[in-house]
Formats: sequence, C-alpha cells, structure tokens
Amino acid sequence: MGKHRTDTEAPEPTTAERVHSLLTAASSLTVRALGEHHDLDSPVSVHGSRLRLRAPIDAPLTLAAVRAADGLAVVLDVTDVAPVAVRDRVRARLTLAGRLQLAHLADDGVSVHLRVDVAHAVLSTPYGTGAITAADLALARPDPLARPEAGLLTHLADDHADALAVLTRLLDPALLTNRPDVRPLALDRYGLVLRLDHPHGHRDVRLVFPEPATDTEDFGHRMHDLLAAAHSALPVHRI
Repeated sequence: MGKHRTDTEAPEPTTAERVHSLLTAASSLTVRALGEHHDLDSPVSVHGSRLRLRAPIDAPLTLAAVRAADGLAVVLDVTDVAPVAVRDRVRARLTLAGRLQLAHLADDGVSVHLRVDVAHAVLSTPYGTGAITAADLALARPDPLARPEAGLLTHLADDHADALAVLTRLLDPALLTNRPDVRPLALDRYGLVLRLDHPHGHRDVRLVFPEPATDTEDFGHRMHDLLAAAHSALPVHRI
C-alpha cells in the first residue's frame, strides 16, 4: 500500500488488535490437528489469550480432544475475506498455534465448547506480516467496528456510490488516472480503506477519520466529517 501523509503518520490498529478483531468477527475457521484439517462453522470468542470454539459432539476433532489429556497441539487458520466484491478479496490470513482441550457440553446437547490456549499467532496481509504472543493477544481489544464492518461496507457499496465518488476528492488526483472503480475494502475505528481498481491492477488508500469512531453511530458521524472535508477540499491523512 503506497503511503501519502500530511504531517503525521496515519494511525492504524496494531497487529494484536487486528488479530483480536479478526477472531471476533470470524464465523468459520480450519483447525489442523494430528495431520488432518477440520473445518468448523463456529464463532470464536476471545478471553484473554484463550479462545472458545464450538464443534459437534461427534466430530473427529471433539473425539481427539477428549483423548488428549494434556491438550491437543493445533494450528488454527482464519481467512479474512472482503465482504464487498473486489479483485483479490483476501485481506489477511491468520495462523494461530496453541493447545486445544474440551471445555464443556453446550446447552443444545449436540455440540461442545472447545478451548484453545494460544501460544502465538502470525497475521499476513498483502502489505506485510506480523507476529504476536499470547501476552500480546491478552492485552489487545477488538476494534469496535469489527463485528458490524461487513454490513457497513456492503451498505456503502450498494447504497452510497455517490458518497464514495465524493470521497475521492480527498485523494491525490494522480491516483484517479484512468478512472478506477472505487469500492470500500475495509474499515476500523481509525478510518476507511478504499480499493482503487484499474484494468492493470489495484491500489488501496486509507482515509483517516478526524477522531476514532467508538461505535456504529459514531462511524456515521465520522463519515459525515470525511464528506464535509471532501466538499471543502480539506487535506486528510491517508496511506
């Protein structure tokens, strides 16, 4: 991602915050254990450096966890896919290592909760790779927009193409050569990332909110701030 800035570097979430946010928003993942891959359609809850998953009571992974008295060495794979249709939709890949144990039977009687004690994790994006420890994850907090992000982005893409066009006034005009297709790619409390899609490739640019957003309602206010800046041709930090 190319960088443009005014007088300070544009703020972004830390690697640990990104990992916590990705786990918080995940609805599926793959668990690698004993040489096999187990795909789970399960939300992930994060409790310090421990994760909680749900699996069918008769799943091979559950049976393996029951047999492993000291925990089962596992690797978790989580893929972050952009909710808006763009080229190269994979925004990040998370690989997390730890030990998995049976926690308890779920209330429905047909599934169980599994606990993963995290050892370390690696987050890879098109722009770099970062590693964190269990202590890093325990200290991090998820972004307040992590869960609603998908809905907010699809709403922007489907219903507010005119607003996206206005926001391009905040960009260096050289980035808009050949009139790229502009789509919302990602957002967090610090700002909105736009994907500029050209026939020969793409480029991502970050528009930074004047103040971090604290929730979805505040996100609406921050978007209005960006639009006001675009109408006034005011400079905005961006990367």
